[in-house]
Amino acid sequence: MAATLDGQLVVAISSRALFDFEEENRVFEDGMGQPSVPGAKKDAAYMQLQLARLDVPAKPGVAFSLVKKLLAFNDAPDSLDEAAGAAKLAQRVEVVILSRNDPVSGMRVFRSAQHYGLNIQRGTFNRGEAPWRYLKPLHANLFLSAHLSDVRDALAAGVPAAQVYPQSAHASDKHPNEVRIAFDGDAVIFSDEAERVFQSHGLTAFQQHERDKATQPLLAGPFKPLLEALHRLQQVGTSNMRIRTALVTARSAPAHERAIRTLMDWNIEVDEAMFLGGLPKGEFLREFEPDFFFDDQTGHVNSASQHVPSGHVVSGVSNQPS
Repeated sequence: MAATLDGQLVVAISSRALFDFEEENRVFEDGMGQPSVPGAKKDAAYMQLQLARLDVPAKPGVAFSLVKKLLAFNDAPDSLDEAAGAAKLAQRVEVVILSRNDPVSGMRVFRSAQHYGLNIQRGTFNRGEAPWRYLKPLHANLFLSAHLSDVRDALAAGVPAAQVYPQSAHASDKHPNEVRIAFDGDAVIFSDEAERVFQSHGLTAFQQHERDKATQPLLAGPFKPLLEALHRLQQVGTSNMRIRTALVTARSAPAHERAIRTLMDWNIEVDEAMFLGGLPKGEFLREFEPDFFFDDQTGHVNSASQHVPSGHVVSGVSNQPS
């Protein structure tokens, strides 16, 4: 019987999002900047460095905590195998490496994952080619990458995706049994309809627009499918892992009501909602301590990345080419 990922939360992630390969990446970029030499590969020095470090586990990257905690949902028993007298573990989450790395460097990625006890068995290593096209066969619920172009293409293909900021602060270790994820609202969970009104006509018009449409649900944004998948995983629950979600938005009263009513209409619950009225999000996220935060505006991502792992959702009116 063919293997299948049906029913699982599938996270596709680049090697630089999972592990700290920034030093190696500088070697790669230096090679790409060198003049062409007939018959020579520009990534040769990078490959040689990765091969030399094959038995040196890479340090955890920005999304490491998120991945490790999500994979822990697979450690909970799904049923009891009476014949064997042992608990059968459920496969609820699948993490797949989708990398621009070469296959040789891919060996180090898998060895690093094994070192940290991350049960990651699948991956594609495409040596400079864009890996996003493999998201559809995976039915991925999320794609995390440091490459802006790959994120744009993934979002265009309908897959929730974010550009990881490698310089982001790493997640707190204070919540080992809880996956904490924070989302912006407009252009992330919701469509950018209201954000377009705000940018075109200002705050007063935005608030009136949202007051008038308070009972009309917002259209879905690119991350609604991920929020739904997390909600399903949250409903299953395990004895040792939980999910805690937060909506962290620049909205304030009276524009808060439409956001809440939209989530109610979708039958999705979030654990916390922060309506900040334009205050910087970073310090509030520092207190929430998420394993990852998603926002469509670079200013908010820059603020948040000083405190928590952060990613840029390159969607909506704020990210249209100028």
